[in-house]
Amino acid sequence: MATELSVRVIVPALMMELKDNCGSEGSRETESGVMGSLGGPSSWGSFTQRSTLHGLRFVFPHAASSRRSALRRLLWSAALLACLVLLVLESAERVAYFLQYPQVTSVDAVVSGSLVFPAITVCNLNAYRFTRLTRNDLYHAGELLALLDVHLQIPEPHLTEPHVLSFLTEKANFSNFRPKPFSMREFTERVGHDLKEMMLYCRYQGQECSHRDFKTVFTRYGKCYMFNAAEEGKTLRTTMKGGTGNGLEIMLDIQQDEYLPVWGETEETAFEAGVRVQIHSHAEPPFVHELGFGVAPGFQTFVATQEQRLTYLPPPWGECVSRALDSGFFQVYSVTACRIECETRYIVENCNCRMVHMPGDSPYCTPEQYKDCAEPALAALSAVEGSNCVCRNPCNMTRYNKELSMVKIPSKTSARYLEKKFNKSEKYITDNILVLDVFFEALNYETIEQKKAYEVAGLLGDIGGQMGLFIGASILTILELFDYAYEVVKERLLDLLSRDEEEESRGEDVSTCDPVVNHSETISHTVSVPLQTTLGTLEEIAC
Repeated sequence: MATELSVRVIVPALMMELKDNCGSEGSRETESGVMGSLGGPSSWGSFTQRSTLHGLRFVFPHAASSRRSALRRLLWSAALLACLVLLVLESAERVAYFLQYPQVTSVDAVVSGSLVFPAITVCNLNAYRFTRLTRNDLYHAGELLALLDVHLQIPEPHLTEPHVLSFLTEKANFSNFRPKPFSMREFTERVGHDLKEMMLYCRYQGQECSHRDFKTVFTRYGKCYMFNAAEEGKTLRTTMKGGTGNGLEIMLDIQQDEYLPVWGETEETAFEAGVRVQIHSHAEPPFVHELGFGVAPGFQTFVATQEQRLTYLPPPWGECVSRALDSGFFQVYSVTACRIECETRYIVENCNCRMVHMPGDSPYCTPEQYKDCAEPALAALSAVEGSNCVCRNPCNMTRYNKELSMVKIPSKTSARYLEKKFNKSEKYITDNILVLDVFFEALNYETIEQKKAYEVAGLLGDIGGQMGLFIGASILTILELFDYAYEVVKERLLDLLSRDEEEESRGEDVSTCDPVVNHSETISHTVSVPLQTTLGTLEEIAC
């Protein structure tokens, strides 16, 4: 009786416990099934229903509305696919345009209360004065100047005027002559035209100036003079007004009687008469032989100039350079500074010397090196300069636009007055005297600036506009896609990592029902067999 009573008490308790365990498992399965039908965080169906990407919910409808027409889903799929293709094409075109790095140029005129007057370099087209040549000069440089041949003889005496022939004959007599040391720098400085002798008058903004207001510089034309040069301790001149009379006005005597006789074509002789002038920035060295303009004697030349401030873009939008030159010859980078440095480096490497107008500390070339090496090398470099000397524009530069006009001098009424004033004949004045007047056209300057035509903000705006137009998407929509991908990847990884744990947990769930089987086996010894066959095992009854 005690055994039967214990069986009656234990069996119902075990059955209730098993029902609770199996019920909790069933409830979990039912819950997961419901969540599967509704769509969990990583469910594609759930994502399509809550996504802000237009049209996606019609292509992948909810399970409750999956009976929608297949034709309708097909049309929505075609529309969405077409919009995606158009979006990709338009976006690719925008990206390709952005990678071209387009640029635009803006031009603007700015009115200013005052402007810094530019630097003005003036060179006589004749580099050396004939009457200043000495016997030692002819001995060393006579062949370079094409005045003597290799045998130190006059090459074409029949082409020479009598006074020129007598002068050369006297100076070219080298019998019992002992040559002295010769320097091309000293020769150029001594024999070049002297501005003090050339200048007849000078005025700046109506005030008198003199040759002392000019700085001596050396160029391919020899000894030249620069007005308003940037020198330490000196203030650059400015102007408060535009128009003639408010700039620099000089009268020069070009001294044609001092020009070297021309018997052939050399780099040191000129067929023209007059001066070469360059208007340039103070930070830029003169490059008169290429960038200068000519002023002829017998005329007064008016030069109206306007300052232009240019701004270029660096790569990849442009090709400007903002760094200083490696040589240290010039503090500020400019195209002319780069050209001069390149020429200097080329001549020094090929001839082991430098020309008079070139910077550096290398020794100056001798007349023989000038004729045999330096001048041919410089001509060869000019022919292939595009490949050897690549000088790009600086990112910021100043240049001066020019408008030239001229009138003839002297007039018939002023000829006699000028004859008495300068003690020169009217023919001499016509052949040698010139007036140069440089002034600002107006007190304003022009800005020319390169700007980026298409930047990252414009690219993002265009692509965002195309996304909104074709698929109604935005940056947040893209974040939704990333969030969905993150959830999917996370769930897959968790499934892989917890697979073993789930198998173990299933084994544990099964083991919770094993003791009941043992009870049934124990009970089967005390309970009659008909109860076991009718009810089955306690595990089956409970579950």
